[in-house]
Amino acid sequence: MEILKVENLNFTYPLTASPAVSNVSFSVNKGEFVAVCGATGSGKSTLLRLLKREISPLGETSGSIIFDGTDIEKLAPEKSASGIGFVMQNPEHQLVTDTVWHELAFGLENLNLPQNVMARRIAETASYFGIENWYDKKVSELSGGQKQLLCLAAVMVMNPQVLVLDEPTSRLDPIAASEFVATLKKLNRELSLTIIISEHRLEEVIPACDRLLVLENGLVKAFDTPQKAMLKLDEKLLRAMPAAVQLFRAVGGRGECPLDIRDGRRFIEEIFGSSITALPVSEYIHHENIAMRFKNVFFRYERNLPDVLKGLNITVYENEIFCILGGNGSGKTTTLSIAANLVKPYSGTVEIFGKKLKEYKNQSLYRNCLTLLPQDVQTVFMRNTVREELEGAEAEVEMLPFDFAKHMDKHPYDLSGGEQQLVALAKVLASKPKLLILDEPTKGIDADSKYRLVSILKQLKADGMTILIVTHDTEFACECADRCALLFRGELVSEAVPREFFSDNNFYTTAISRMTRGIYSNAVSVDDAVKLYNLNEGGEKPCL
Repeated sequence: MEILKVENLNFTYPLTASPAVSNVSFSVNKGEFVAVCGATGSGKSTLLRLLKREISPLGETSGSIIFDGTDIEKLAPEKSASGIGFVMQNPEHQLVTDTVWHELAFGLENLNLPQNVMARRIAETASYFGIENWYDKKVSELSGGQKQLLCLAAVMVMNPQVLVLDEPTSRLDPIAASEFVATLKKLNRELSLTIIISEHRLEEVIPACDRLLVLENGLVKAFDTPQKAMLKLDEKLLRAMPAAVQLFRAVGGRGECPLDIRDGRRFIEEIFGSSITALPVSEYIHHENIAMRFKNVFFRYERNLPDVLKGLNITVYENEIFCILGGNGSGKTTTLSIAANLVKPYSGTVEIFGKKLKEYKNQSLYRNCLTLLPQDVQTVFMRNTVREELEGAEAEVEMLPFDFAKHMDKHPYDLSGGEQQLVALAKVLASKPKLLILDEPTKGIDADSKYRLVSILKQLKADGMTILIVTHDTEFACECADRCALLFRGELVSEAVPREFFSDNNFYTTAISRMTRGIYSNAVSVDDAVKLYNLNEGGEKPCL
C-alpha cells in the first residue's frame, strides 16, 4: 500500500539557472526500505529535504508530494511534524537540548502530549535503543555515534510512519556505522517502518534495501530492485556500490549479482582459482626526515576530566600519506588539533619539521608550512559566495574533481555536504602547505570524486607534500595511504602499510579483506581481488 508518492517534482535554488531536482517521480509503499544514491550534487539531499515540509529548502518548487493520501503542504502541523521523521547528516545540527532525556522529550512536548503518554514513550524508546546508561548525561559528553543514535531515538519517539535519513553514517567509524545500519534494519523488519536513506557508504545499506533510487543531475536514472538497478549504472556510479557488486562486474560475472560479503565470498569460492593465494608486496621505505612527531603527549580538555590522549607517540615522515583510524571519541580529531597548535597538551612535545610548536612565532606555522582542513568545513567559510571563497585558488579549482563553475554565485552554506567539502579543500590547498592535515576529507563526497581525490593526494605527495589524514573510510585509506595507524583510547596501538594493516584487522578493515580472508592472504581492495582472479586464470601479472 502506497505511503508516499512524488509526482513531477522540480526544484531550483535561488540565483541558479539549472534545477537541483528535475521531473522526479516515484512512489514508496508502506514498510519499504529505499536507498537513494548518486554523485555529489546529484540532488539527493535536496530531494530528501523536500519530503519534510519543515526543513524544505528555499527556492522554486513545482509538482507534488503526497504523504498518506494528502499533499504535504496541506498536512496538519502535528501530522507533518510526527508523521515524517528526518535524521540529518550532522547530529550537531539536529540536537537542540542539553541533556539526553530532554532531547527525547522535546518533540513530544511540542506535540503537547499528556505527561503519562510522554513518560511511557520515552521509557520504551530509551530501552529499545539502549540509552538507559546515558539517559541523564549531557549531550556534549556523548560520542559521535551516541549523538547520531540519540537523534534517531528522538525522531522515533514520535512514532513516524516514514523515516528519512540523509547520510546518517558519514561521521561514524566503521563499527558505529554498522551498528547504526543494523538498527535501521531492525526498525524496518520489526516495526514495518518505511525508510528512505541517502548514503555514500552503501556496503551495508544496499543489501538491506528493497529498492534503489539512483539520481543523476537531479533526474531519476533508475528506481528498481538493487539487482535490476545495478544494470543501469555507469562506471562512476558503480564505484559507490558494495565491493561484491564491483568485483562481480569487474570479472564479468553472470547470473544474480551478489550484494553482500557473504554472497560475495560464495561467488569468489565458486569461480576464483586459488593456486596463487597472495600478491607480492614491495617493501615500503619512508623518507629519513620527519614531518611531524608526537613524543609522550598527554591532553585533557578540562582539569577534572579524564585524559583524551595518554602518552601518544606518532612519527610521520616527510613525503608520505599517513592515515589514522579509530572509533568515535578515540582522540583522532584532538590529535589533529594539537598538531595544528589549536589546543595545547599539558605534557609531552610536538615537533613539526624538526621544530617544536612553540618555536613557530607570529603565525609562521601557517605560512606555507601547515594547513588543517577541519571536520566541520563550514568553519573555513568566511565569505558570501563560493567565488569569493576561492579567490586565489584557481589552480586548485582546476585540480579537484568537481564542477565549481555552476556553484560560484551560491553561498557556501547552500551547497551539499560533499560540495562544501571540495570547496573547502580547494581553499586550504591554495595556502601551499608542506604538511596538509585532513579530518574526514571524504565525508559526504561520492565514490567517483573519492577515487579521483586519491589520485590528487598521490600527486600532491609526488610534488613533495606530506599528508596526515584522519578517516573512518577504510577503503579510502587502503587506496591512498603509505601507512595506516589505529588510535584507541588516546594511544596508538598499531601501525603498518595498508595491506598488512587491513589484512590483520577484523573490524577496521575493508569489505574485500573480509570477503577473501582464508582464501587469499593479503587482498584488501577490489583491484587486489581482480589481480588475483587474473593471475589464477592465467591472465595479467600484478601491477604493483
